[in-house]
Amino acid sequence: MPIRGPLTHIDLSISDPDRSIPFYEALFVALGYERIRIAAPAFQGPRPRRAAWQVRLDSGASFGIEVRPSSGPNRERPNDRYAPGMHHMAFHAEETQDVDRVHQVMLAAGADVLDAPADYTGQRGYTPGYYAAFYADPDGIKIEVAHIPDGNP
Repeated sequence: MPIRGPLTHIDLSISDPDRSIPFYEALFVALGYERIRIAAPAFQGPRPRRAAWQVRLDSGASFGIEVRPSSGPNRERPNDRYAPGMHHMAFHAEETQDVDRVHQVMLAAGADVLDAPADYTGQRGYTPGYYAAFYADPDGIKIEVAHIPDGNP
């Protein structure tokens, strides 16, 4: 049987939960995700060390993202999107106004804006009407929020 469909979840290692959890809380709430309440101690209290969010998809499935403290000798090394591993994460926005709305939330949260909302029509690698904004999380992971009219990048 073939396996297909959307991702079920992503776990991200973060160097500092006190910086990253508020960043992702602002982003994910603006994108319509809900914070998952988990009874484990690391998810509790005024300074949780881990946090998770999920969104329900039209299919009835859900997609979740969890942030957890990094470990090991490179635990404080910033993300290098040009090294092997993830380059960036892109989140779908239904309309260009949604990209603009999320951008205002990210500005209010003090996010590192890599590129403010813009129409990328005509630029190499982008489809007509591709409208996006780009941010860096506290560890340098590149985050994109994009409205893609035909749904294909």
